[in-house]
Amino acid sequence: MAEAPGAPEECPGTGSAQAGRAAACQGCPNQGLCAAGAAGPDPAEAAELRARLRAVRHTVLVLSGKGGVGKSTFSALLAHGLAADETKQVALLDIDICGPSIPKIMGLEGEQVHQSGSGWSPVYVEENLGVMSVGFLLSSPDDAVIWRGPKKNGLIKQFLRDVDWGEVDYLIVDTPPGTSDEHLSIVQYLSATRIDGAVIVTTPQEVSLQDVRKEINFCRKVKLPIIGVVENMSGFVCPKCKNESQIFPPTTGGAEKMCQNLSVSLLGKVPLDPQIGKSCDSGQSFLAEAPESPATLSYRNIIQRIQEYCEQHHLQEEKIM
Repeated sequence: MAEAPGAPEECPGTGSAQAGRAAACQGCPNQGLCAAGAAGPDPAEAAELRARLRAVRHTVLVLSGKGGVGKSTFSALLAHGLAADETKQVALLDIDICGPSIPKIMGLEGEQVHQSGSGWSPVYVEENLGVMSVGFLLSSPDDAVIWRGPKKNGLIKQFLRDVDWGEVDYLIVDTPPGTSDEHLSIVQYLSATRIDGAVIVTTPQEVSLQDVRKEINFCRKVKLPIIGVVENMSGFVCPKCKNESQIFPPTTGGAEKMCQNLSVSLLGKVPLDPQIGKSCDSGQSFLAEAPESPATLSYRNIIQRIQEYCEQHHLQEEKIM
């Protein structure tokens, strides 16, 4: 079967002057969004977003081209890990509009968003950890969100513009898999402020890596800095015999080889631990429930590396300013 014209690899990127206008853009569902926002939001919209997010010190996007790699779990544990420092204010924004799992993972199912004079109020897990998700707007967690792109884009903008985040040290944004509407929207809307970068989550097998390479390509085309890659579900250590098994064999070298080939940092590898799934289902922090697990130690090392990157990025920005 012949390849359709305007294949994704021909995309000029949202930062290009040809965004939404090139021949490759014809027929793309995001053509209008790119054409209208190739240079970011309009000035009035950008001013609104800057005003709302001016007190956000660091913004980190969690991405993956592949679904089912543990991206939302990583986002939640990254937020928990950062909030372990009670002097830091952390916000977790879930923009997976059609599959919002953050309320379940964070133990917030059934909670609702409240509105005040200053906007929507996040739902708080702890005093220093606030969460916002479309899941809080549904009457039931089983409700399907059947929306086209423009409506999803509108809600993402509303989350950024209308939520009263307050003073925040870290805004963690959990995204759906892929490189489509939600990803273009969040990058373009946040271009009015600043983004420290993206953490990309994968699993070791090639079927995941081939989609993650697309995500890395997406980041480069939209000029989104890549903090690094996390290899999730990286082996399993038997709690009894301590032998390690590769549940998802890295047949092409895993994330480590991919990162070497693409000149991207490997932040770390997180082994499988059945307790992670149990903690997510019960809405508890795995880091607190299994502090001695090899997976917890890996998470903590990765979180520390992300913090160090963000601080260094902030210092570089201050020098430029």
